[in-house]
Amino acid sequence: MADQQQRPRRRGQGELEALVLSALREADGPATAGWVQERLGGDLAYTTVITILTRLLAKGAVARERAGRSFAWTPASDQAGLAARKMRKVLDAESDRQAVLASFVTGLDPNDEQLLRHLLDQSRGDGEG
Repeated sequence: MADQQQRPRRRGQGELEALVLSALREADGPATAGWVQERLGGDLAYTTVITILTRLLAKGAVARERAGRSFAWTPASDQAGLAARKMRKVLDAESDRQAVLASFVTGLDPNDEQLLRHLLDQSRGDGEG
């Protein structure tokens, strides 16, 4: 039982995913699971890193390409793209999209509301020209 007390604290899935994504963003290009494991200090098992990368692949957060007998991994988008994907997922899960969007917009501070209006105007303008 003594060795159980010496184990590092157990991290949640979201925290591990964030750590792996952060490591991938620091890479100069596609990175192997072994590289990610080393980058994170080696306290995660290789199989755990593979499991996290596979979950991230299923969520569309990473892409992979063959590298010999294994894979090299890259982030599918930057931090802003991942946050936007999460926001769309939450919106898609709700039945009353109008109510969700209305609540979101009324909760924005004036600067964010102005920025959102600007971005919406800009996206409409891009489609016209």
